[in-house]
Formats: sequence, structure tokens, C-alpha cells
Amino acid sequence: MIKRSDIQKIVNEYSGLTVGTLGSHSALEIMDGAKDENLQTLVVCQKGREVPYKRFSRIADEIIIVKKFKDMLSPKIQARLRSENTIIVPHRALTAYLGYAGVENSFKVPIFGNRALLQAEERSHPKNQYYLLEKAKIKHPKLFKNPKDINRPVIVKVQEKSRKLERAFFNVSSYSEYKDKTETKIRHGLISKDALKIASIEELVIGTYFNFNYFHTPISDEVDFLGIERRLQTNLHDFNSLPARQQLETNIELQNIEVGHTPASIRESLLDKVLSAGDKFVNAVKKEYPPGIIGPFSLQSVITRDLEIVVYDVSLRVPGNPILATTSPYTKYKYGATFGVGRRIAMELKQAQQEGRLEEIVT
Repeated sequence: MIKRSDIQKIVNEYSGLTVGTLGSHSALEIMDGAKDENLQTLVVCQKGREVPYKRFSRIADEIIIVKKFKDMLSPKIQARLRSENTIIVPHRALTAYLGYAGVENSFKVPIFGNRALLQAEERSHPKNQYYLLEKAKIKHPKLFKNPKDINRPVIVKVQEKSRKLERAFFNVSSYSEYKDKTETKIRHGLISKDALKIASIEELVIGTYFNFNYFHTPISDEVDFLGIERRLQTNLHDFNSLPARQQLETNIELQNIEVGHTPASIRESLLDKVLSAGDKFVNAVKKEYPPGIIGPFSLQSVITRDLEIVVYDVSLRVPGNPILATTSPYTKYKYGATFGVGRRIAMELKQAQQEGRLEEIVT
């Protein structure tokens, strides 16, 4: 594990500030927010995947092209990032391509975020998101440790075999259906037996889905509620819009791959519950993973018919929701302007730099 004191020493020797990220997932959102705050930006791209960052030419001040994303761990690239006074903003693709071990033990560049916390997203991790939700006293779906106990609709959450970023989630209602679907997916190479061993089986909670997005750092006065979005998924989303008869007649393999986002708001009388959930989660994480949450996080939730919040997934980094930047009324309520996660990060970095407190929000 890289010592936080070594990272703090590096950032304290910086003569400027560049917001850096890996060129995937939420890179455009991160850099757009940085540009709104007049900060320098840098993106590390795998060769062949740099087109969006060149096409949206305002976004990236510097593009570093590498053969493979994992080359970001090379001493040469790390030295270049430090020479550019770079603070890296993590997202899902960073940990997927560099690996948790790479990020925690080999990447000696300041990260805006708690790098030890990132792995808690993985349901196989000992102090995982379920553990944190329970510590925060926030309800999550019932878990089935043994698939033979499945007696109601559930969602099986398992990693895809070939694509590191994607999770091959699927629904079943019984053990026999579980066996049929898992054997088929293994036979088709969609999932592996090893991944299935550490998969989670959650009760399928029926309700309205909202992704609640928050922000907090050790120098924040309070937990910010940034807004809400919902996910568009292929091919599940459009399949659900078919009439029931056509669904029964359509023999296709359903997937839960996120391909887009839509904005949402919530009735005002429920905001107290939403704000409370964010506060409770931040307090719990601070005790379990000091120094706690640094930056954005998301509680992906279901509002049940009893108006209860049930959190089915947690993002402990930039959640990947650029739609907030133009649609959230909640930042406007507090700050008088509509903006997204990227700009909120840049605001915090800028404030920390001005106050000489950057070492408090990096690991």
C-alpha cells in the first residue's frame, strides 16, 4: 500500500494543478467541470480511443496516448503526470483497467479520492458496500447466500467474463431457473464458474429506481446532494417496453449493460430521507475507511410502494452521470447554478488549492 504521507508530500511540492483522468467512463464530465473552473486538464488514452477527446477540443489541454490503459502505471507515465502537477480523479474504468492492486500499491500519483475505499464496491470484498450500508443503518435488498434458497424474484450480480467494465446481471425466480441460466451463460462464455462463486444474489425489490448522487470531502461543511438520474440499459430497457405477449414470444438473452442516462427529480416530501441517507453513509464510511469519503458517491436506490428507500448498489467514485450537469435543480437550490459532478470536484480542488489544503483531499 502506498503511504498517504508520500502522496501528500508530492502534492505539497506541486507548483500548479492539473485535473487528470483515464480516457473512459466519465472523463469528459470530469474535464468539462475542470474547464468550467479554469483548471488545466489532462487525459490518458489508449491508442485508438482518443477520438472523443480530440473532437471535443475544449475539454482536454493535454492528451497522453499509451498502447494499453495499464501503461498508466509505468514509471515514465507516472513521472510525467507528477511533472504536470496532476491530481487523478478516479472512476470505474480506472480500477477496471489498472486493477485495485495497481491503484493501491503501484500508482504513486495523487488521487482525489480515498484509494483504499474504491475496492469496497466489490461485493466479494470483506468490508464491502453491504457492510457499509449496514453500518450506516441504510436498508439494502435481502441477500441469498445459497442459490438453493431462492424462493422469489432475485437478481444475480456477477462479473462478465470478457469485459472488465460490465457486470452480467440477470434475473431468476427459483433454483432450477438459476441453474438453467447460469449453465447457459457459462456455456456461451458470458460468465465464468469462478465469478459465479463470488456473485451476489439479491432480492429483486419492486419500486421506482433512482440514483442519488452526493459529494463530500474532509474539507466540506456538509454532504452535498447533487441530483438524480436513471440508467438506460441494453437490451433490458427496450425489451420492457414490449407488450407482454411479445415478451413471451421473444427468445433473447437479456442484459443489464448501461448505455445512457436520463434525468429525474423526486417529490419534495421525500428529500429529507434522501439527504439523511447521504449523511448516514458518509458518517459510517469515515469510521470504517479513514479519512472517509473524498469526492462524489452514489446510492443507487429503489423507492418502494411504502416510500421506503432501499439501496441496491453503491458507487464510491465518479458515478458516470453527465446528465446532471444540465438537468439537476438541486445544485441550483444551494449554489444558484446547475452543474454536475465534474464541476463540483473542480470547485473543491480549487478551494483546497487556494487554502493550502490539497493534502487533506488526496490519498
